[in-house]
Amino acid sequence: MLNYVIRRCFYGVLVLLGVNLFTFMLFFTVNTPDDMARLNIGGKRVTQEQILKWKVERGYDKPLYWNAGSQATHKAIDTVFWDRSASLFVLDFGRSDSKSATDIGHEIKSRMGISLQLAVPLFLLQVVVSVAFALLLVFFRNSAIDFWGVVTCVLMLSISALFYIIVGQFLFSRVFHLVPISGFESGWDALRFLVLPVILSLLSRLGSEGRLYRAMFLEELGRDYVRTARAKGLSEPKVLFDHVLRNALIPILTSAGSYLPFVFLGSLVFESFFGIPGLGAYVIEAITGQDFAIVRSMVFVGSVIYILSYIVIDVAYTWVDPRVRLA
Repeated sequence: MLNYVIRRCFYGVLVLLGVNLFTFMLFFTVNTPDDMARLNIGGKRVTQEQILKWKVERGYDKPLYWNAGSQATHKAIDTVFWDRSASLFVLDFGRSDSKSATDIGHEIKSRMGISLQLAVPLFLLQVVVSVAFALLLVFFRNSAIDFWGVVTCVLMLSISALFYIIVGQFLFSRVFHLVPISGFESGWDALRFLVLPVILSLLSRLGSEGRLYRAMFLEELGRDYVRTARAKGLSEPKVLFDHVLRNALIPILTSAGSYLPFVFLGSLVFESFFGIPGLGAYVIEAITGQDFAIVRSMVFVGSVIYILSYIVIDVAYTWVDPRVRLA
């Protein structure tokens, strides 16, 4: 297993190199450093002196990829790519391109904790509620409960997450005044700001997750081991929980694990609408303000988390099913 993890990490580094280079090329194909200076300085009349000053302050006055006019190695790599993209591999995120020039690394550290407060309970509830809902439908399969449960899943799939947000904010904040409509506070006061986005995000994903898990469980019910368990006289709940659920853990793990990166990166939509200052809102603010330094850093962080998440999922396969071998 150790050799497998090391090999996957090596492949992950190669993927990061490709993503990093492609992202850098894409950004500077769309906008030159002069264009970025004009966007960040603002105003209709931006002088060339102001542009040059901004570029010098942000380090964009250097060559983009390679300093061809220098023979020395340390001079040849004195470029924007080395300073602003290659440095990401040592977690040196630098400063943002905006006027405030905030430390991106500090912002990521402080905002990740807030995103985790929203995403961790959502992740756990999502798995538990979706699995329990799917097991309920399978237990009452071919009945009215199963039929209307599937209809409800299809209806929930057809509704946009924005609808849940707008209706939820109107009902629970404007009409019943149960929770704040938006905002965030630290400590235990954060609970009243997080409960509504957690519930609404859970509802927005319950339809798709419930149908997926229901299909998995129904497929397992047709296996030989289920017929053997029933022939031994086991009750239906015992068959579902002790046999079907256990053998469906790998697809459940795959589905739940694909959501792991969002646990760390936050929810772009929900954090923005509810005014939660997490990483999701940070990305939206950077895109809106066209702060490419932040966007490049978050793309890199997202890639790292995706790679590590899928390595963790592969290793977890061996825990839930000892028959799985990682070669």
